[in-house]
Amino acid sequence: MFSQVQAAPSSPRCRTQSSFSTSSEQELLEGLIADDPEAWRQFNVRYARLIYACISRVTARFSGVVHADAVAEIYSMLCLGLLSNEKSKLRSYEPGRGSKLGTWLGLLATHTAYDYLRSVRRMPKYADLSEAEQLSSEQPDPAEQTLVRERAAIAASVLRDFSDKDREFVRLYYGEGMTPEAVARRMKISVKTVYSKKHKIQRRLESLLGEPGLCAA
Repeated sequence: MFSQVQAAPSSPRCRTQSSFSTSSEQELLEGLIADDPEAWRQFNVRYARLIYACISRVTARFSGVVHADAVAEIYSMLCLGLLSNEKSKLRSYEPGRGSKLGTWLGLLATHTAYDYLRSVRRMPKYADLSEAEQLSSEQPDPAEQTLVRERAAIAASVLRDFSDKDREFVRLYYGEGMTPEAVARRMKISVKTVYSKKHKIQRRLESLLGEPGLCAA
């Protein structure tokens, strides 16, 4: 009597050269867990349309919230979820409970879509960058305020050695922005003296600050 030798069933890791197109759900699942490239290709062939349909049914109800690429993004999230933690989610599927693999994946896709929507609701609303060009404020920004304070401190230090009349001139002409004629009337001097004093003070400030043209009107 000849002894009968039964060939051991090939494991998913040895099926890289074979196709999963006719395999059972359990065989396909084992191939996915074993990282068989052909199994993952067959996964997309069999279930991509179903998964996209389940995701689209959810996102279609919230078209004003999600962007056009949301369906593909959610599909990617689902695949990442299946691969994470050593494929613990794939390993948790139990065909013995009666649900088909496709039904189970559709349910996962729906849950992933709702998880995505919840995350979008928690995110702050971002305006388009073009809107920033239209934003304006009457108040100076913090950087401008800091610069103004620094300039004021420098001016106060420099003007400390000026005469009372020169400090008054600086306050009226540069601080209050009065015209030469108005400064002349306020200080009871001629307009010609205003221009002379202006150039004199400018040169002195430039000399002290070491920045030519800094105080030009």
